[in-house]
Amino acid sequence: MSIGGFNMAPKTSQTGRYGQYCPLALAAELLCERWTLLVVSRLLDGCRSFNEIHRGLPRISPSLLTKRLRELERAGLLARHRPTGEKHYRYEPTPAALELNPMVDGLASWGQRWGRDMVLDDLDPAFLAWSMSYRLDTDRMPRGRTVIGFEFSGAPAELSGFWLIHEDGDVQMCLKDPGYDPDLVVQSDLRRFVEAWRGIRRLRDEIADGRLQLFGPPELTRAFPSWLQLSGFAGERRLEGQEHGLQQSSRPTN
Repeated sequence: MSIGGFNMAPKTSQTGRYGQYCPLALAAELLCERWTLLVVSRLLDGCRSFNEIHRGLPRISPSLLTKRLRELERAGLLARHRPTGEKHYRYEPTPAALELNPMVDGLASWGQRWGRDMVLDDLDPAFLAWSMSYRLDTDRMPRGRTVIGFEFSGAPAELSGFWLIHEDGDVQMCLKDPGYDPDLVVQSDLRRFVEAWRGIRRLRDEIADGRLQLFGPPELTRAFPSWLQLSGFAGERRLEGQEHGLQQSSRPTN
């Protein structure tokens, strides 16, 4: 069909394109590709190497992560460079990516309040380990090396635990036995722990009621709740689903 000289016949859009000049559509073409926004989030979190980004997204395949990084580079959201004398590239967010920071945080806040309830497949211990390694208040922890072992029931057999190693302000996550005896061991059902981590349950209540058990010297077991800062969105109240009911029924901490 032709109107005023313009051909109005529908055209097949290229894969992933909406065929609209709408700025939201143009942004969504890039950012709504699977994993892309999470890759951007890891860059905004400070991950700069391929391995650092992959540790923060343990379920993405290396080949797909490579593809997404190249797409973001072509779109002008990251700059890639190889420091002198090093083998691997570093990835730096550009001003265009940094401008997404409040929007990414806003989406995560919305997801904490309104996103669907978690299912078993969402409970990825590797991602939990990575998240927690960024959220230990190291100023409150003892000097020297402190090894915390986490042991979970209700987790995949191949990944039922991990270790966090703090040494003078630096925190490393280990998915395999690091060879150090743990100073403190945390035992819990994985789902309950993630719910406490996200602020859906109260961590101190889980400890007081014996559903989350701590084994180690009394000074460490007492201090552990003050070390763990929880998810950055734990303060957001759930407003939807069964998890909302859990949060509402959890008794206040004295």
